[in-house]
Amino acid sequence: MASSNVCWGVEVGAGAIKALKLQRDGDDLRVLDFVVIPHKRVLSTPDIDQGDAIRVGLGALMGQYRDDFKGASVAVSVPGHASFARFAKLPPVQPKDVAGVVKYEADQQIPFPMEDVEWDYQTFQSEDSPDVEVGIFAITKQRIHENLAQQGNAGLTPSLITLGPLAAYNAIAYDLGFTAATPGTILLDIGTTSTDLIVAEAGRVWIRTFPIGGHNFTEAIAETFKLPYAKAERLKRDAESSKYRKHIFQAIKPILADLVGDVQRSIQYYEDTHPDANLQRLVGMGSTFRLPGLRKLLTAQIKLDVYRLERFKRLQVEGAAASDFEAVTLNMATCYGLALQALGMHTIGANLMPVAVLRKEVWRHKTPWFIAAACVGLLAGGVTFVKPAMEASEISRAKNDKSLTRPISDAKSLGSRLKNEWQEASGQSPMPGFVAWNMRELHTDRQLYESILARIDDMLKDADEQYASTTGETGRAFMIRSVQTGYIKPGDPLKMPQEKRLTAAAAPSGAPSGSAPPAAASGRDSRGRGGKSGGGGLGGGGGRSGGFGGGFPSTNTGGNPPQKKDEEAVAGDFGAIGLVLVLDSDHPDNISFVNDSILTWLRDHTHPVDTPFTIENPPRADDIAYTPLEPSATDRTDEHARPTTTATTDSGGGGGGGGGLGGRGALGGSQSSSASTQSRALLTSLPPLPDGLVVHVSQDNMYRYTIQLILQITDPNAEPGDTDSEQEANATIAQEDQA
Repeated sequence: MASSNVCWGVEVGAGAIKALKLQRDGDDLRVLDFVVIPHKRVLSTPDIDQGDAIRVGLGALMGQYRDDFKGASVAVSVPGHASFARFAKLPPVQPKDVAGVVKYEADQQIPFPMEDVEWDYQTFQSEDSPDVEVGIFAITKQRIHENLAQQGNAGLTPSLITLGPLAAYNAIAYDLGFTAATPGTILLDIGTTSTDLIVAEAGRVWIRTFPIGGHNFTEAIAETFKLPYAKAERLKRDAESSKYRKHIFQAIKPILADLVGDVQRSIQYYEDTHPDANLQRLVGMGSTFRLPGLRKLLTAQIKLDVYRLERFKRLQVEGAAASDFEAVTLNMATCYGLALQALGMHTIGANLMPVAVLRKEVWRHKTPWFIAAACVGLLAGGVTFVKPAMEASEISRAKNDKSLTRPISDAKSLGSRLKNEWQEASGQSPMPGFVAWNMRELHTDRQLYESILARIDDMLKDADEQYASTTGETGRAFMIRSVQTGYIKPGDPLKMPQEKRLTAAAAPSGAPSGSAPPAAASGRDSRGRGGKSGGGGLGGGGGRSGGFGGGFPSTNTGGNPPQKKDEEAVAGDFGAIGLVLVLDSDHPDNISFVNDSILTWLRDHTHPVDTPFTIENPPRADDIAYTPLEPSATDRTDEHARPTTTATTDSGGGGGGGGGLGGRGALGGSQSSSASTQSRALLTSLPPLPDGLVVHVSQDNMYRYTIQLILQITDPNAEPGDTDSEQEANATIAQEDQA
């Protein structure tokens, strides 16, 4: 069985595989061994097979240290960009109810079905505050099993898996002796492909990961000096002592500015959501922190003391290896934290190891003891087995006696016959004319969905006019990609039913997931990183519409605020409709144009006249998820080609569809990918579309927007005077907004 006082912490990074072996002696630690095995090429190198590179690195590690791993516990990490970290404040509940509330919160925050992820959580509470915060950490089971299979093939059998940012925090919190009174500290771990920003303050932790790392700096150097990627990587590593230091700094200056900007936005968002925040210092980790000018630029921009991790205070190596260990200190924090957690000396103990694997490992270690105990029991009580053996022999003889088994066989046959007759009778129609009655009911409430589509058409026509006035071009301002609806029963909370399946279906294919914190500036930079897009859902989303679910798989593992849900808001006497509308547009002002056209129209028409629904809390600009799209081959067709769009209706009552929207794509039912291909083939044989249906197709970059709405269904039999006019309702809303 693995020793409880000797363990390995292993980090499979994009630049190297790092491992640290520690031994615990009471409250003291001793370094038994450490190793850094660089990949032949960093995993961010273009055209590299990452799986093969990792297998080679793990093989080298185990080939050299296989015997040292025997008898020791092993903890491994998963990178922040490959996992999820979400943070939320819990409502006041009894301690015994915390687990149930956290499970509900996890179901809202994690953007995958719960059965498809491994997850764990940690609660945080300062002594002088009654508020309880929770950190929810998760990873998909598919990724976990892929990692375990890769490590198992090399002979590495971990007993613990956690997030890299959590391990780095555990290391620094132990090494610097963090307490609730420790000054607010930011830990900035710059990796090869992403950066983890960890805030430690007043006994709580907050994490955000953004996609800027050493890879971006290497690309900038390669492009500036016209070097192959591998040579640019070596030049970056030696930048601090290189004679071309100033030239390298000029090459990476734009990337440094982007990195510092993301750090500033993350800090600003944390301080906005934690008014009592008092951040005083930043500690940098990772080889990239050796780049010239980075510490100076951070100090000037964020106005905090900036330090670089030079050595560990509570972890030392004796002898000739001491200088070698100090040289790799910048990159060993994650391994340090992993080993601490395996030794039980951690602050955050989240473990994402699958329960089935843990159970199997426990039984594997206990099996020899059970076998020994069974042998002793057999020897001591062998006589007691004689009588049961004789009785078993009598039972065996009885099974072969036809006179005894025939009544049992007859009873089973009769039961089977009666069961078949019941199933045949129960399968008949419950009443005459059932089929005709059912077909007639399919048309019930169809006018509701026709009205929804008509209002969408009105909204888009209004946007077309604004498009023409702002761009000077004629054409469509938006193209519909999908329309999704879900019925909400009366009295149910105002959120999308079956939300995860619906949001997954509505998500744009191939669109990048994840979003920056709401404090991020709108727009996108040259590397296409996310702009302002809310906190999850369809690559963002959520917000005022009641929260249609958590976001999507993301390189952003934290920082997005949990969506505020109005627990009092429920569907009315006639239910409500949850609607997800996905639109494409090439307007250069992206989210500003959406706010001035679509969102303004929605706010001005919350109570449409002669319409069987009202719009509940129309979204604001911050609630809209959007992603940039390069025009695909199918989009760059001739000017008379319609965009291929789909719309699905998933509702508890009534049918869907009811015609198209004037050249915006068919909206009358579901369309699979194969059916879509056949439809395009058939369209080529039809006459050209009339001029009134021409769709504007831009050669510029397109943006895809996801808009979520709640539509409260009104009384279909109400008299016109039973509700306020549209003008009165809109005036009330305007007064509330001003207030």
